[in-house]
Amino acid sequence: MTPLGWIGIVRLGLVQAALGAVVVLTTSTMNRVMVVELALPAMVPGALVALHYAMQLLRPRLGHGSDVGGRRTPWIVGGMALLAAGGVGAATAIAMIPAAPFVGLALATLAFLAIGVGVGASGTSLLVLMAKRVAPHRRPAAATVTWVLMILGFIVTAAITGRLLDPYSPDRLIAIATGVGIAAVLVTIVAIWGIEGHATDADAPAPRQASASEFRSALAEVWAEPASRGFAIFVFVSMLAYSAQDLILEPWAGLVFAMTPGETTRLSGVQHFGVLLGMIVVGFAGTVVGRRRPGALRGWMIGGCVASAGSLALVGIGGLYGPGWPVRETVFLLGLCNGAYAVAAIGSMMERVGQGQARREGLRMGIWGAAQAVAFGIGGFLGTMAVDAARLVFADPATAYASVFVGEGLMFVAAALMASRLDFTRLGLARAVPRETATHEPAGA
Repeated sequence: MTPLGWIGIVRLGLVQAALGAVVVLTTSTMNRVMVVELALPAMVPGALVALHYAMQLLRPRLGHGSDVGGRRTPWIVGGMALLAAGGVGAATAIAMIPAAPFVGLALATLAFLAIGVGVGASGTSLLVLMAKRVAPHRRPAAATVTWVLMILGFIVTAAITGRLLDPYSPDRLIAIATGVGIAAVLVTIVAIWGIEGHATDADAPAPRQASASEFRSALAEVWAEPASRGFAIFVFVSMLAYSAQDLILEPWAGLVFAMTPGETTRLSGVQHFGVLLGMIVVGFAGTVVGRRRPGALRGWMIGGCVASAGSLALVGIGGLYGPGWPVRETVFLLGLCNGAYAVAAIGSMMERVGQGQARREGLRMGIWGAAQAVAFGIGGFLGTMAVDAARLVFADPATAYASVFVGEGLMFVAAALMASRLDFTRLGLARAVPRETATHEPAGA
């Protein structure tokens, strides 16, 4: 099958944008409504969002289901539909909470369970389909397009819903959630239509359901692959370091540099701009270099980890230096390095997902996706907990924060060492891939 061109890559990226649009509405807008308009304890939406992350542990099972079924499209569309339904259910639950708190919270729990499963089913199969249909040298750019469009989905949804939601009413929230959900499903169907084709493998299995014992056996097989297991651990450690800074950067700037809330918010914007630019740079450079040097993504991934560690150290040093330190420039550098690492890591997932036991791509991507999601789910909490612990030891806030930033940097260094030792061509993995699967990779694989 001919590899996807740029239009096909953008179409798949639009699916990720649709996914991001629904997620940001449920984890950001509804979070605010529960805390501000409904005056619920912050731990209530916090627990619901944590539940959504916990459901990402099902990614391996969902990915295995798409392996056994032989097609990814039904899982992508079905997952998006479940995600959209969860978004509407969450909005309905919020409307019910004032009159019937227990019923509303019970419905909210079910809705966020559906959101987590929907994200896992759609996101996992989307990355596998992209890995199968995109030429190897274009995978860094494909990862960049996917992430940038997802972020644009966040931005556009937040901007539009922010205008439509004022003045707030439960009916408005339900109507917005319904509209966003329907739009996401329609965009997904139109974007994915015809991309997968009728079969991705000449001898693809007939569609069927996987039994629990079959899943356990397949999971044991993939986990026994040293490189697949090692890559999962790398993803967990590196994404833990990546996410641990999220909730402590703005408080650090406020406490150490006496920045106002508006200034720290703008500083966070500088970081996110750096992330986007880092993604774009590595996506472009990785595509150009990938034509001549297949497998170069690992170098970008290791370099991104090392650079992120160095920039975190600079953030810590800047706090110790105090006034006069170029804070904005340092935080921009941190975002730039984080973005470079993130795109290289996602691109490496797509590059490596087909290397190992045949027809385990969905399961393999599910394991790596679960590692990423769980790390994101606990990273922010661990970062804040580390700061609290450090402030019990160090009286000076700058020293306390510096110790945490350095600790996060050391996690990035450990992740870089793990990545440097991974070898997908040895340890029996090359023998595990049948010759016929190689014919389905695009030229240059």
